[in-house]
Amino acid sequence: MNSIRLRLLSWLLACVALVALAAGWGVYRAALLDADTLFDYQLRQLALSLRDQGVAQGLAGPGESYEVVVQIWDDSGERIYLSHPYSDLPQRATLGFEDVSSPSGGWRVYSVQMHGHTIQVAQPLGVRRELARAHALRTLVPVLVLLPLLAAALWFGADRALRPLLAMARELRARDPALLAPLADEGREAEIRPLVRALNDLLRRLAAALERQRAFVADAAHELRSPLTALKIQVQLLERAPDAAGRRNAGEQLASGIERASHLVEQLLTLARNDADSGGQPFVPVALGDAVREAIAEVAPLADARGVDLGLAGAEEVSVRGDAEALRILVRNLADNGVRYTPRGGRVDASVRAHGQEAVIEVADTGPGIPAAERARVFSRFYRGRVGEESGSGLGLAIVKAIAESHGGRVELASAPSGGLLVRAILPREMP
Repeated sequence: MNSIRLRLLSWLLACVALVALAAGWGVYRAALLDADTLFDYQLRQLALSLRDQGVAQGLAGPGESYEVVVQIWDDSGERIYLSHPYSDLPQRATLGFEDVSSPSGGWRVYSVQMHGHTIQVAQPLGVRRELARAHALRTLVPVLVLLPLLAAALWFGADRALRPLLAMARELRARDPALLAPLADEGREAEIRPLVRALNDLLRRLAAALERQRAFVADAAHELRSPLTALKIQVQLLERAPDAAGRRNAGEQLASGIERASHLVEQLLTLARNDADSGGQPFVPVALGDAVREAIAEVAPLADARGVDLGLAGAEEVSVRGDAEALRILVRNLADNGVRYTPRGGRVDASVRAHGQEAVIEVADTGPGIPAAERARVFSRFYRGRVGEESGSGLGLAIVKAIAESHGGRVELASAPSGGLLVRAILPREMP
């Protein structure tokens, strides 16, 4: 199971276990050294006490214990006392401490002289090590007992530390799906505040997206009502036409209404797609000249049908980072708007060029243009201005602006040299 609590506890317990092992090993080694030092001290004290008491005075006879063996030599080198007759200690002595070997194992020996006598006290190394290990292990008992208690305390502490996350999860789970108000940030733990801020930012963006969606649906329903009503009326006129000429005229009106409705639906779908995909597609280098040529080719049949001269005035080799399909739609909408609002016999010229760090797409027409007072408003959705009775949907420039801004650019309106409208889309240039 992918759990923060388990990962946190695993790391903590692993670190504690490693530290405990290292500390235990250090305590164990220190206890061994302390035991050796203590045993050496006992050997020395025993030898000195024998020296002070006199040779063999107060010594009991051979005992059953192998923990300590005592040998005493006189000044002639003859051994006059051995506490354990079956020990295999060598009959030699070196003053002070010494480790000696024998057939039965190693010995730790301490020798001291007194009034012509040499006293040697020896202890088997195996016995010393066994006693030292027992002493060292006893020092580890508290560590071994406390380690499970420490693990339980860590588990309890981690559980309490993660409770604010669980509380926030319960708070989110209990929320009404329609409630997109931000979460309270005050009183939250410092580690949770970044998560709360990120969630609040997401909630704000989601609320804005839902608000745009509601506004779009409401506007679309309003805009579709009129053309659909017109189509219904035109169908009725076609049914009531008294003669062939009347039916032909009604059929032409119906076809024109269907074309307008189709164009409106296409624009609505394009706008909805751009809103949904905003920021979702990875940007790649796009040759703007190719995008402009493709868009002009798509709009060319409409221009021919309306008697408008649509052409590419110039296309420099310039690239931008973006979505190729969205940029093609941007140019197509500019060209489509120009063709729809340019009278028969007019011109629409498109061009693309580099200008410093920017790439510029321009579409100029010979239509009626847009008054300067209305230019800021024509980017609003469904706004048509004084030329609103033409076949436009009021969405073309809104789509152009949305696509340009999603690419970090902007759109400018000006008067064309021919007196019509000049639309300029300016985008950040992809530098070589």
